[in-house]
This record gives sequence, structure tokens and C-alpha cells, in this order.
Amino acid sequence: MPLLADSHVHLDDARFDADRPAALARARAAGVVVQIIPGTDAASWPRIQALCKPGAGLFPAYGLHPMFMHRHQADDMAQLAHWLDTQRPVAVGEIGLDFHAEDHDAQAQRDIFARQLDLARKCNLPVILHARNALDEVTTTLRRTGGLRGVVHSFSGSQQQAEQLWKIGFHLGIGGPVTYERAQRLRRIVAEMPIEYLLLESDAPDQPGAQHRGERNEPSFLADTLRCVAELRGMDPHALAAATTANVARLFGISSEDTLPG
Repeated sequence: MPLLADSHVHLDDARFDADRPAALARARAAGVVVQIIPGTDAASWPRIQALCKPGAGLFPAYGLHPMFMHRHQADDMAQLAHWLDTQRPVAVGEIGLDFHAEDHDAQAQRDIFARQLDLARKCNLPVILHARNALDEVTTTLRRTGGLRGVVHSFSGSQQQAEQLWKIGFHLGIGGPVTYERAQRLRRIVAEMPIEYLLLESDAPDQPGAQHRGERNEPSFLADTLRCVAELRGMDPHALAAATTANVARLFGISSEDTLPG
């Protein structure tokens, strides 16, 4: 069975409250041995910390998501700096820009995004990026800031936008959307992109793949994404799993010992 790394999953989400242990067991049974759990606001950080026990294969990231600006408080940035310094997560995230909603406050998002990028650079941590209707600006900001590494999760941009990210060393997170036949542009990118920049993700409980349309997503479904991407690239699924899991380990500084059950 291929050993998989889920580079983006919100296991702390309340939609897992009823069966979180069972969902984790199903993930392990499907070969998912590493899961990166990004934070979205300050209230999520303690929940994630409690989940990520040593040896469980669960790894925390802490950040302030652009979709939840209404939740963020004036002292959250200071608290984030403290959490990064004392808890040493594997990444800063989920952070970025989201210009989808009509009432978004673009400048407030830019300010908090820039400050979190500075924290990541100072702490020498990768970043987990959200970029909706803002991918070009996110890429420009990364290039201008410099000294950063990370992943744009749930990538849905163009070939040119993908290439711009590879040129500055950023990975693309690929999940359930690639399993839909209508996603032809994304499928072409995934089929031909350099494998060293490819990460697999579930984004559970959101974005289920075609085989689970309308269901709550969960990390065990990552096996479906693996099979789809392997077929698109003409690769053996075991080889693809090994490559993408190695990419996650390298980006987030995870060793094989960290993934062993306690």
C-alpha cells in the first residue's frame, strides 16, 4: 500500500467531532501516514495543538486566514509570534489573500499577510498559502518579500501562474478538484509539472473528489487523488506516493521517526 502525506487537512473542524478517531483510523488504513493541519484563527491553534501528539503523524501549522478577518483580534499577531517561537509548528498557515467576497477588505488582508510572511522568514518556517482571486498578487508578494518557501494549497491557476511559482521554489497543493473530468486545465498542469513541486492534499472536510461528490471529505479519500494524478502522469501510484510524501517531508522538515504511532 502506498504511504501518503496529506499536506492540507482541517482535522480540527467541528464536522469531525462526531467521528474524528474513526476518520483518523480510516486515513491510516488508506496509507495516509502524515497529515499537516493548518490553523485559520487564534481559536483554532489550541485545538490543533491538542490533536498533534508525538508519533501520531499529525503536524500543526498556525496562522490567520484571510477569509476570517472578522475573527482576528488586535493582539493575534503578537500571539502568533509567541506560538511560533514556543510551539515550533511545521509551518505558518493557512495565510494569504482572498478577494472573492464582495465585502473583502483587501488592505487589511495585505497588511496581516505581509506581517505573517515576515514572521515565517524570521522563524525559518515554510508557509501554507490560500490565494483565491489573488494568485498573481500573492506571487508578486512572495517574490518581493524573498527568503520564503512553501505551498499554494488547492492550486487552480494557469500554466503561467504555476510556472511563476515553481521559479521561486513554491509547491502546488493538488486535491479533489483534479479528479473531476471538467478540470482540464488543472489536469494538464498536473500531468506535466515538475514532480518535485507537487504535493497532494485533501483539504478535508471540504473539496471532496468526484467519487465522493456531495459528501464530507476526509483524508482517507486522498488515495483517490493519488490514483487520478498517477494516471494523468502515467506513473505507478507507489512511485508517485513516494515522491510526493518525500516532498512533504522535505518542505515541512518531517522525519520518518515522526510518523510512527506512539
